[in-house]
Amino acid sequence: MKNAIISAKGLCKSFAHNGGQVHILTGLDLEIYEGDFTVIMGASGSGKSTMLYALSGMDRATGGQVLYRGEDIVKMREKKLAALRRTDFGFIFQQMHLVSNLSLFENITVPGYLNRSRAAADTDRRAEQLMEQMGIAKIRTQLPSQCSGGEQQRCAIARAVINEPKLLFADEPTGALNKKNTTEVLDLLTELNRAGQSILMVTHDARAACRASRIIYIVDGKVIDELELPPYDEAEEKSRETQVNAWLAAMEW
Repeated sequence: MKNAIISAKGLCKSFAHNGGQVHILTGLDLEIYEGDFTVIMGASGSGKSTMLYALSGMDRATGGQVLYRGEDIVKMREKKLAALRRTDFGFIFQQMHLVSNLSLFENITVPGYLNRSRAAADTDRRAEQLMEQMGIAKIRTQLPSQCSGGEQQRCAIARAVINEPKLLFADEPTGALNKKNTTEVLDLLTELNRAGQSILMVTHDARAACRASRIIYIVDGKVIDELELPPYDEAEEKSRETQVNAWLAAMEW
């Protein structure tokens, strides 16, 4: 039986607009499991990213619960929530948000230095190991502007996992990349998941979704259906794509 790493119960998110309320999430119930590579899909405006931000505490829900280790993130004070995002959660975005005047190595190590439970020397060693794993060790001293989009995203992934997060949140991490760089980033995420990293990723790319062990489809802020998949095997990629595309077609995606 799988263990839930994070659970949403009756999750709601609304925004004020033109004197009224726009409801994005409407009583969402969802569990994300340890060790899974979970992908969230849905049409534009379905609430994918809003759900990701609410589950991670990046944006505060307006109703319901988000339970992590028995605590409700929705009710958590901002200082504690910030510490949680720094130590237990990792984040990757479509835009890398690297600090422009810091080298790749420095960008990766900053979150580690902010984690007071880890010595600076340990952070440096882990950063070096991650840069080797991500294939960017030879450009460790370069600034983001001197690197390709794929290299920047690999740096962003290393930064996201420097503190060994329990759950990695990814919002369209390949959305700004070409096909080659997309494949490289997906390979890295797959490798991390095989090593035990729990991942929750939002994507509009069916090819990216094929890396998942579980795909959840949402419409108007509610879960409509989900698809369970065996661990990703490159040798079976074509048949996997066929299965995923057929399921998405049934969802009218």
